Amino acid sequence: MATVLIVEDDPINMRVFTKILVKRGGFTVKGTDNVDEIFKLTEEGEIDLILMDVSLANSIYEGKPVDGIKLTQMLKTNPKTAKLPIILVTAHAMEGNKELFLDQSGADSYLSKPIVDHQEFVNKIQALIP
Repeated sequence: MATVLIVEDDPINMRVFTKILVKRGGFTVKGTDNVDEIFKLTEEGEIDLILMDVSLANSIYEGKPVDGIKLTQMLKTNPKTAKLPIILVTAHAMEGNKELFLDQSGADSYLSKPIVDHQEFVNKIQALIP
């Protein structure tokens, strides 16, 4: 069974994503917005895919705030986590944001919130897990 790490600072979004992924996708789900925990889980090889919120209000790395774009860049440049599929998730779905965010971050895919089609959401995740 695949494990999805949800990197999300909103507890309601965390609950909604978890419920969809467990019930519809049969995934194991872990969730955090703690940067040290994210690196620990991903480097240990426990995670098959990350859902990464673009706007993280509370995530700090080396004393500085980091968002999902920066975290994704860091994960994609680390040889231990570079091949880990990452889907950016954001409520900031303006024209051109998808291309900009994917280009800046190196993420594998992009979804806008709110998630309306739950099955399409699960399918997108399943398609990216090797």
